[in-house]
Amino acid sequence: MTAPAGTGTGAAAVARPNGPQWRPATLTGDRRENPATRTLILDVPGWPGHLPGQHVDVRLTAEDGYQAVRSYSMSAPADGRRVELTVQRVPDGEVSPYLVDDLPAGAQIEVLGPVGGWFVWRPAEPAPSLLLAGGVGIAPIMAMVRAWRREPAGPLRLLYSLRSPDRLCYGTELAGLPGPDAGVLLAYTRRTPGGQDRPPGRLTPADLARHGMPAEQAPRCYVCGPTGFVEAVSATLTALGHDPSRIRTERFGPTGG
Repeated sequence: MTAPAGTGTGAAAVARPNGPQWRPATLTGDRRENPATRTLILDVPGWPGHLPGQHVDVRLTAEDGYQAVRSYSMSAPADGRRVELTVQRVPDGEVSPYLVDDLPAGAQIEVLGPVGGWFVWRPAEPAPSLLLAGGVGIAPIMAMVRAWRREPAGPLRLLYSLRSPDRLCYGTELAGLPGPDAGVLLAYTRRTPGGQDRPPGRLTPADLARHGMPAEQAPRCYVCGPTGFVEAVSATLTALGHDPSRIRTERFGPTGG
């Protein structure tokens, strides 16, 4: 995607009957989470708010009129007109390399949302929360963590599976999360940082039994990541006795980047 028209001004909002509408979104700030991942901080006039776990469609329009649309989860809870998206660069992708490496401050894109009503975390539903993320699946999970920090609703445990330390997102924030009501496991699958006792490898039933929550606590379980990760973790939770009706999943798959 080269020189999208969305980097200028004047992207018009187009209404969908009885649903979300396209809105102009201006990049007002950003954070580099790791070399391949960037959080975009957007100002969206008229934004109606959202729930942790929801996502938006992002639309870029090139000068010749060609458009590309991709979906990205919001990585922070509602905060007025502010919307945060964490985007990971997909090799040979069409949209993500532009968003991660080239979208300049002050640029304007379009967003449609909020979208989704199943994979959402509501602080008004007090219960223990067991959150499991694979790779960039941490983005919507992080929105839940941040909402929980604003308004704790029972104990929280986070198990975050990632390849290596250079893929870690929100590292400083997660390091400050553990406490009497919260716990975090960083499960590296390929390479671990120095000082970590757990050898590299995928999340195991032993990991979930030790660092998760017992089924007797009836936690709300949220699993997000690649399809293989989601299916394996969901099956393990069920085998450990968790009620399938309390396991909510979100799968990330190839979309052309």
